[in-house]
Amino acid sequence: MSKNAKRVLVAGGCGFIGSHLVDRVLKRSDVETCVVADNLWTGLDENLAHVRDPRLHIVHCDAEAFRSDIGFDEIYHLASPASPPWYMGDPRRTISANVIGALRLLESLKPGGRIAYTSTSEVYGDPLVSPQPESYRGSVDCTGPRSSYDEGKRCTEALLFEMRRAHGLDIRVVRLFNVYGPRTRPDDGRAVSNFITQGLAGRPITIFGDGLQSRSWGYIDDIVDGLERYFWLDQIDYPGPLNIGNDREISVLEVAEYVARLTGVGKVVHMPPVPQDPTNRRPDLTLARSLMPGWECRVPYEQGVEMTLEWFRARLTAGTAVAQ
Repeated sequence: MSKNAKRVLVAGGCGFIGSHLVDRVLKRSDVETCVVADNLWTGLDENLAHVRDPRLHIVHCDAEAFRSDIGFDEIYHLASPASPPWYMGDPRRTISANVIGALRLLESLKPGGRIAYTSTSEVYGDPLVSPQPESYRGSVDCTGPRSSYDEGKRCTEALLFEMRRAHGLDIRVVRLFNVYGPRTRPDDGRAVSNFITQGLAGRPITIFGDGLQSRSWGYIDDIVDGLERYFWLDQIDYPGPLNIGNDREISVLEVAEYVARLTGVGKVVHMPPVPQDPTNRRPDLTLARSLMPGWECRVPYEQGVEMTLEWFRARLTAGTAVAQ
């Protein structure tokens, strides 16, 4: 191992976003080893099946159970479900993956190493300000149905920032906004994947409530561009939190109707609203644009949804789709 070669650990690296981040890690010439720890709760082995790089090593285990005889120069913690049906269904496991996972992963960090964490716009709760800057402290219900995810993320942020204050830990914390794209599970449970799988199956598109709740849809390639630049490429000396997302705000209903047109279903059905579904999501990207000049979410949602739909269609044709 050369003096400057890096050992990298990606917890949750078989997941939707994690697998795309692994692809970027393996493009680096300074990486000697990339270990992925994933229990396949929401991740899929097929997300990394295309990789033939001998530097990649996949370990099937919980983040909380990961142990290694080697220390890592960089650890990326993405080991958490991000869809309400998944985290609401197992709140204990959700909190454990985030908080206990972070505590365990820190044991594998080399002295002077860096740990990066993908937090979420959910830490802002049902926001009372829009767009949401990183300084906004949020409006989160700590006893509500989304609290295992919201508070799990908030507690992990608190852990990392306090470790930085008390012990000088090198951290990077991002807050992601509504990411979508290829490698999302068909049974993921979030809006875009739900709409596409329903449309391709010829079923009506279902939305919860009136659909006027808005989101800022970020296509995966744009989001991982931002993660790559912030986590290692641009040598940014800022711990976070940092919003990364698309600041074009679009209603859930508009996206549902667009998918209905693309798939020829033409019918949108309204279901009872989901409890405490946030009314809006829009990141204030002032800080991200200052730290990463030129970075933007460049793929419009219309194009991103079309590319995602074609990816899902190809998987269905190949017979590899996960049944919904």
